[in-house]
Amino acid sequence: MPDLKVAASHLDRDAYLYIRQSTLRQVAENGESTLRQYALRDRAVAAGWPIERIRVIDCDLGKSGSSAAARDGFQKLVSEVALGKAGIVMGLEVSRLARNSADWHRLIELCALAGTLILDEDGVYDPASFNDRLLLGLKGTMSEAELHILKARMRGGQLNKARRGELEMGPPVGLVYRNDGTIGLDPDVQVQNAIRLVFDTFDRTGSAVKTVRFFREQGLLFPRRLRTGQDKGELLWALPQHARILQVLHNPRYAGAFVYGRTRTRHLPDGGIVVIKVPRAEWQFVVPGMHPGYIDWDCFEANQRRLTDNARAFGVERRSGPVREGPALLQGRVLCGLCGERMGVHYNQEHGHTVPVYICQETHIRRAGKVCQTVPGKVVDAAIGALLLELMTPMNLEIVMAVQRELEARSAETDALRRQHVERTRYEAELARRRYMKVDPDNRLVADALEAEWNEKLKLHTEVAADYEKRSKERAAILDQEARRRILDLAARFPQIWQDPRVPAAERKRVLRLLVDDVTLIKAEQITARVRLTGGATRTLVLDRPLPIAQIRKFKPELVAEVDDLLDQHCDREIAEILNSRGRRTWEGKPFNLKKIAFIRGAYNLLSRYERLRRRGMLTTSEIAQRFGVSETAVHQWGREGLLKRCYKDTLNRGLWEVPPGQTILKGCGGRDARPARLASITTPSTEQGAV
Repeated sequence: MPDLKVAASHLDRDAYLYIRQSTLRQVAENGESTLRQYALRDRAVAAGWPIERIRVIDCDLGKSGSSAAARDGFQKLVSEVALGKAGIVMGLEVSRLARNSADWHRLIELCALAGTLILDEDGVYDPASFNDRLLLGLKGTMSEAELHILKARMRGGQLNKARRGELEMGPPVGLVYRNDGTIGLDPDVQVQNAIRLVFDTFDRTGSAVKTVRFFREQGLLFPRRLRTGQDKGELLWALPQHARILQVLHNPRYAGAFVYGRTRTRHLPDGGIVVIKVPRAEWQFVVPGMHPGYIDWDCFEANQRRLTDNARAFGVERRSGPVREGPALLQGRVLCGLCGERMGVHYNQEHGHTVPVYICQETHIRRAGKVCQTVPGKVVDAAIGALLLELMTPMNLEIVMAVQRELEARSAETDALRRQHVERTRYEAELARRRYMKVDPDNRLVADALEAEWNEKLKLHTEVAADYEKRSKERAAILDQEARRRILDLAARFPQIWQDPRVPAAERKRVLRLLVDDVTLIKAEQITARVRLTGGATRTLVLDRPLPIAQIRKFKPELVAEVDDLLDQHCDREIAEILNSRGRRTWEGKPFNLKKIAFIRGAYNLLSRYERLRRRGMLTTSEIAQRFGVSETAVHQWGREGLLKRCYKDTLNRGLWEVPPGQTILKGCGGRDARPARLASITTPSTEQGAV
């Protein structure tokens, strides 16, 4: 019997039957439910719709009804209703159409506007009617609540197993589930050694980037287990990426711990999913010691602290970070004693050398304030280096033995990994050979493919074996007896090695970070450095501030006094030669010259050699000639004859003359009674008049 709510206007339009199952497993196993949904066509036929005008939408079989984003069939149904093509929408129950209140009420609203009926197993409803609309809304809410209850039950069981550490989760590469349901190490020894080498290298270098660089420089491959595709579960060996190494270092499963709640899933409006990493403090369950691991929990904790410290170099705070190649010894370890913030490093050039300057500019950057202080690094680094040598002296022997053991262990690890890789390639080549030998020779398509695979495996094995032989020779050359002897000499030569300019700055910083947590600097009249050592002990160093450049360039008072004394007997050029012979140098470490001596005279108002002789009564050539009434040529002739003493001469042969005290010069004359000029004592006035 036709339903009273079905009118001619509804029969003029098509009837739409929506069929859905939540999962493909339900489609395969719950066939009766699917048949019941298809049987609703009989209800439409009984209501007056011809069979050819009943549209069946079943493309959403195996899809969840919690969202409409991924359901193309539901979206098509909504579009047909909105276009006014649907006279009735049929579903076995409300949960088949939608388990989301937003999607369900949107469909009800469109059906009310378009005059479309809704049919389920219980009856026919007119969304334009308030009572029917209220009932449909309650059914939609109950359907959504039912989904929530089902999920809550499943979630509760999941959390209960996770609380005990028994929830099965896909283990990372290197860990596998055994037949008894427990997790153990991968039986593949090559996989185990590769993962152990990651942790050992990170423990040695302290940086994930340097760990990746070590693998790539050594040509070592790292495994990855395929999670999807036709080769699902197989191992893929490739050079490691930085993100891959970080995944290994951050994964607590390698420490033997069960962890649940490291990520959260958030649904987007467009139907997409975003996976959000949860901070470690918000992980739901952490159960250490649930299964064997490659490191212990304490080592995992130490690695996380180191990675966090390294990451600060790229975050907003830029706190510490890994060691860099710059010469600043305290990079990442300096605190400002005025504001408590971490100090940065600037580099300047002084006399062709790069020198560090520790600067606190957090207030300037964050709050547009002033720079707290700048401390010259060349003073602080030298003092900290001396302190480090003092601290290292009692530990030299332990360091030597640790370095030797580390070199041997590192070489053994890499050698074992390469040897296992050679063995793996040999096994794969042998396996390819056996496959080829078992094939039917007449089946050329298969035989050719297997032969090509065999040749490829043989080529790969040859290359890997050759590389192993080459690196084995290098290893033997590195760890010879001479190298061992040189390592043992480190105990006595450590200060020399520390001060060797060929030692990279990064290595010095790495040694310092093993002993020093931080250094707090305060610059006042003197520089105060409070050093906090790793064990908690502290040392306080009080350092003199470097002099300003003006004071450095200023000549010392004793040098000025020495130049003043020499000016009594020597000219500028002679003084420069005397100072150089005495080992004196300028503030730049250069020898003195004529210009430097002249600069000292001008800067300190010292009388020149010429002025000093003039004050002592020395006469110029013209003054001597005028006094004795002779020509200047005669004056020079008297000087050559020893009648006058030349006390000063410049580059133009101009000089100052000294007349012997208490004597005068009697001019000579030519002719028959010629006589040369001569010295005469001044005794009486008449004699003096005759001489003149």
